Amino acid sequence: SPRLAKEYCICRLATGDMLRAAIASSSPVGLKARRAMETGQLVSDDTVIDILKENLKQPKCRRGFVLDGFPRTVNQAKKLDDHLAQMGTKLDGAVELKVGRDTILERISGRLIHPSSGRAYHPKFKPPLKPGIDDVTGEHLIKRNDDNPDVFRNRYTTYMSMTAPVANHYARQGKLKSINGDQHVETVFSEICSYINSSNSK
Repeated sequence: SPRLAKEYCICRLATGDMLRAAIASSSPVGLKARRAMETGQLVSDDTVIDILKENLKQPKCRRGFVLDGFPRTVNQAKKLDDHLAQMGTKLDGAVELKVGRDTILERISGRLIHPSSGRAYHPKFKPPLKPGIDDVTGEHLIKRNDDNPDVFRNRYTTYMSMTAPVANHYARQGKLKSINGDQHVETVFSEICSYINSSNSK
């Protein structure tokens, strides 16, 4: 998603980043999210939507936006549709990357992240030019604590039960593009761009 945001000069809205920023700002909606997380509860759909609404007001999102990690449930997708309709707009499309379970586990287990930009690397699939260092800034990369096999198994179960149906939601709207995510990263990126370009031309 960071690369798509750069390619199309649009803003990138990633659920995790938005939640962390809202909590750090101590905004009313951020305090709601903090209370939920501190008590071990899931952040409610309404709270996530409220955080998204705040971010969509930013000037950098006027040209458009790419959502990363959202919506994660059909209820979130419906609430998003309703909010965008109130704004007089709608999603142009949705992309589903089809990747095998074992491949996902391998990618996640080795994933390295540049925290401030969201750029992701992997020793095998997309190694940085210098081990452990971001190619652009020269800053250190990190490994997320939840990028491990045990957490992945729980995430995958949740994904299949709650997030996979989101694809059907957008398929019924004629907005879903499924892409083979097992291909080379440049091939995947090219196919996503082709889909975005075709959606924008309609």
